[in-house]
Amino acid sequence: MSTLPHIKRNNAIPTLYVHDEPFIALAGEIRNSSASSLEYMEKNVWPNITTLNMNSVIVPVYWELIEPEENQFDFSLVEGLINQARENNMHLIFLWFGLWKNSESKYVPHWMKQDTKAYFRACKATGEAINTISPLCEAAVEKDANAFYHLMNFIKSIDSEENTVIVMQVENEIGLLGTDRDYSVNGNEAFSQEIPGSVAKEFQVSGTWEEAFGYDAAEYFMAYYFASAVEKITQAGQNAYPLPCYANAWLEQYPWRAGTYPSGGPVMKMQKMWNLMAPSLFCLAPDISVPYVPDVLDQYYQNGNPLFIPEVRKDAVSATYALYAVGGCNAICYSPFGIEELLMNPENIDKPPLELMVALNIDPSAFEIEGSAAYLAKSYSIIENIKPLYFKYRNTSHLQSFVKRNEHDFGKLLHFDKYDILVSYSPKAPYKPTSGGMIFEVAENEFVVIGTMMKVQFFSKPGKNTHVDLLRFEEGEFVNGEWKAGRVLNGDEKMMIQFKDMPSTFKIQVYEY
Repeated sequence: MSTLPHIKRNNAIPTLYVHDEPFIALAGEIRNSSASSLEYMEKNVWPNITTLNMNSVIVPVYWELIEPEENQFDFSLVEGLINQARENNMHLIFLWFGLWKNSESKYVPHWMKQDTKAYFRACKATGEAINTISPLCEAAVEKDANAFYHLMNFIKSIDSEENTVIVMQVENEIGLLGTDRDYSVNGNEAFSQEIPGSVAKEFQVSGTWEEAFGYDAAEYFMAYYFASAVEKITQAGQNAYPLPCYANAWLEQYPWRAGTYPSGGPVMKMQKMWNLMAPSLFCLAPDISVPYVPDVLDQYYQNGNPLFIPEVRKDAVSATYALYAVGGCNAICYSPFGIEELLMNPENIDKPPLELMVALNIDPSAFEIEGSAAYLAKSYSIIENIKPLYFKYRNTSHLQSFVKRNEHDFGKLLHFDKYDILVSYSPKAPYKPTSGGMIFEVAENEFVVIGTMMKVQFFSKPGKNTHVDLLRFEEGEFVNGEWKAGRVLNGDEKMMIQFKDMPSTFKIQVYEY
């Protein structure tokens, strides 16, 4: 029997293993409704992603479609998606669109949507019900957990050997929008009570939620109930088939008040509560559409949280962020959203209205796909083929990664054992990647440099009266972990080590004199 996909430590870093080999999910997330039709997938998704050097696709599974009648399950769509993925030599990461999708209960079955008494909604302070079933509704959580159990049991029945499905996302961008907490009768009663003992012990606080957490009480309260619900759902699924599971977050962002982003969701501010109440999740994952992507990558790669990016912008800069996510933050997964659109005519891409993008802090340039496909495909190819080198050197000083963070970021000085390397970033250019990459020190005087939109200079250590020059300057690429040399660039090219827009790889030997 095949070992199931799982998370274990490699060089002290949490790593996804598939068929007992370390695996980096070079992925893309399809649009929300694409997977509701196998015919649509066949015509409009699979043909559009075959040239992107992906190894995984992130695909929704819709509760309303697998349990159209209560306790009557239909997994034909799920089976079809798994079969299509196999035909296209792809792994799947399933998004469970259960009780909550983008803070609302959009994908619950019709029989649940219409029974608002048994499956009660969260309410605003005014008493107005919102389109979100409350996480305090135990009956709804039980039904979700039951459906997730049956889904995982079905996946096990057809996929426990092939491991096409490697990871599960539980719900999607959980939390309450438009209110900081649930003000329903049930919500008010629970909020007025003493905090649970486990919370009091973990946070070293006491009293009611408001007494314990002050201004942030409502968000902590909702995080407790959402995380508790997700844990119940996750445990039910993993009891059937223990694949790695995570929860994703709509980011905490301007204007920074809970409810303007989903209150109680798995943002890093709530990491401690989520880790306490949902220990079956292996990580909290960011959905990133804001302009400051590298800062979010760093934020979600801290406090023991493995970095898993199920959704990120898909314009040309994403190719650089993929290199930094893996090289600098040991990402388990990297996945631009709307991946099937990269090869489409840009004029045919559906974009949110500008007013909505501004309101949600979405950078409109994130939808500019010109050139994106080729750049991302190249980054993915590089990452896949350097895996032996990467897994050997990551979490050591011999691998250093860097990325341009803003227009006032001009470069970075890297310190290796014998030499310093100055990376100078190029100015921002439309429809081009931003500057970034990674450098491996494979010997005292030998380096593998990977990157885009930058210049590289070598220097002796301070205080040494020596110069550094290039001994050998090779272009080339790694193929299945082996270096395949191209031209030797010891002519005029060695006057300046320059990386243009297409991500590329050089092997460089230097010496001092």
